[in-house]
Amino acid sequence: MVVAQTMMETRLLMRNGEQLLLALVIPLLLLVAGTEATRIVDLGPGRPIDIVTPGVLALAVLSSSFTSLAIATGFERRYGVIKRLGTTPLPRWGLLVGKIGSVLLVQAVQLTVLCLVALWLGWEPRGGASSYLGMVVLTLLGTAAFAGLALLLAGILRAEATLAVANLVYVLLLVGGAVLVPLDRYPAAAQAFLSLLPSGALSEGMRVVFEGGALPTSSVVVLVVWAAVASIATARTFKWE
Repeated sequence: MVVAQTMMETRLLMRNGEQLLLALVIPLLLLVAGTEATRIVDLGPGRPIDIVTPGVLALAVLSSSFTSLAIATGFERRYGVIKRLGTTPLPRWGLLVGKIGSVLLVQAVQLTVLCLVALWLGWEPRGGASSYLGMVVLTLLGTAAFAGLALLLAGILRAEATLAVANLVYVLLLVGGAVLVPLDRYPAAAQAFLSLLPSGALSEGMRVVFEGGALPTSSVVVLVVWAAVASIATARTFKWE
């Protein structure tokens, strides 16, 4: 039942043009624009494509596991879809697992396409297979953190409010959440705060592993804490109708 729900959630997501725009089109546009990014913002030493690509991968995780999931779940609550699914043999935890499973399937496509395009544009990741393994670990942790926050948001707010807040958070993190611009390019006073955000931890973790470094403990700890807190809060506050 959970697998069937996962595939249904995936098909519904793939039919939604707005969600596909967030999930793939915007990250692709930012990736291509990254080759000229130094003309717009100071990314620090190094080639722009090597600096921007890990941030774009993190943005893809953010867009699918937070923004898209929050909006879709919010409107499903509004139209009574979740309430009706709650009366079927599918357990309620199965519904949530199905949603997260569909997000992971979409992310597999997202990250594959983005990595291939980045390599075509001249991206030169270091670390070999271990860097991609680090990307997978960070993606799972980031998805757990952002999906927990998405369901928390969608479970307590009205659909219209969820739509507004989810998009606002997406834009704010994109512009000032240490996603595309490396953390060390921000003022010193802001770096400590941004490193504690899931967006900053995920992006910096991606940059470290693709520069050939080991999986950063700080990023892992931050994402695990966010995932745990968001999951507990969601379990206690999520309203099915």
